[in-house]
Amino acid sequence: MTYVSVDVEASGQYPPKYSLLSIGACDVFNTNNSFYAELARLNDNILPSAQKVVGDLWTRCIDTGLPPTRVMRDFATWLGHLHSRPIFVAFNMAFDWAYIQYYFQEFLNYNPFGISGIDIKAYYMGMMACGWHDTTKKRIKPMFKSKRKHTHNALDDALEQAELFKNLLEFNEKK
Repeated sequence: MTYVSVDVEASGQYPPKYSLLSIGACDVFNTNNSFYAELARLNDNILPSAQKVVGDLWTRCIDTGLPPTRVMRDFATWLGHLHSRPIFVAFNMAFDWAYIQYYFQEFLNYNPFGISGIDIKAYYMGMMACGWHDTTKKRIKPMFKSKRKHTHNALDDALEQAELFKNLLEFNEKK
């Protein structure tokens, strides 16, 4: 299996009411092997809170966003070139998974991840025997150093998550 860190930027809380704007992904143990794409919007719906986060990506997606079918096909192809079955990994997986699952099903009729995924917050919670309120990045990052900043660029954030998850896995192996 290959752990794949995935992050998305979107115009709201859930598809299809809101649009997936960008996807960033990387192999957790080989972060040079990465994927990034910006998508054409499905509609003009955007939450004010999302507008603050995505900034000019919202406008870029009108002019240069790629058709969702092409992006999901390209993403599936990239996943298919990994050396083993991909396992979806994300920080607060529910949000990212909802968009990836919807877009793969809607535009390709299948999801290369199947139903396999790991939520970093839940992994940390189980590993440290702590409560959900203890799973914020502010609490986790100082213990499991990630040198990367959270920028709200999907690829940057996927790389940050990969580093964090790799550190968690290595710590857990030593226990």
